[in-house]
Order: sequence, then structure tokens, then C-alpha cells
Amino acid sequence: MALFKKRTAGKPGEWYYCLEHKKVEEGPDCPGKDRFGPYTTRAEAEHAMETARERNLQWENDPKWHDAQARGEDED
Repeated sequence: MALFKKRTAGKPGEWYYCLEHKKVEEGPDCPGKDRFGPYTTRAEAEHAMETARERNLQWENDPKWHDAQARGEDED
């Protein structure tokens, strides 16, 4: 039996998007591994998945992260 319950990090007034429940939460209700945030507003948290998709697309198309050697191409 645990004497101390491990609490999630964060403060009320911060907004999170829970990946497990697919909903916005004020303050951390779920563990950090299951959420994006913190965000300063509810609206930012509501758009967390859109923001993640946009950032992933930018990363995938960023030439700094995809050199020829990593793609298996010759640099000639």
C-alpha cells in the first residue's frame, strides 16, 4: 500500500488535451504521458491535435531533418 499518492503535475487554470479521453481538461486530470499541454486557453487545448498535425507535417518536410544519407540516397 502506497503511503503517498503520486500527483499529476500542473496547476488549475492551465488547459490540457487528454489523448486517452480525447477531451480538454482544466488542470491535470490525467497522467502526463496521456496529455498535451499546458495551454494558456481552452481554445488552444481544443486545437491541440490540429497543432500537432501541423507541426508533424512541418517536421516531415523540413530538409534539415531529412538528409540524403538518412533516405538512403547518394549525395553526388
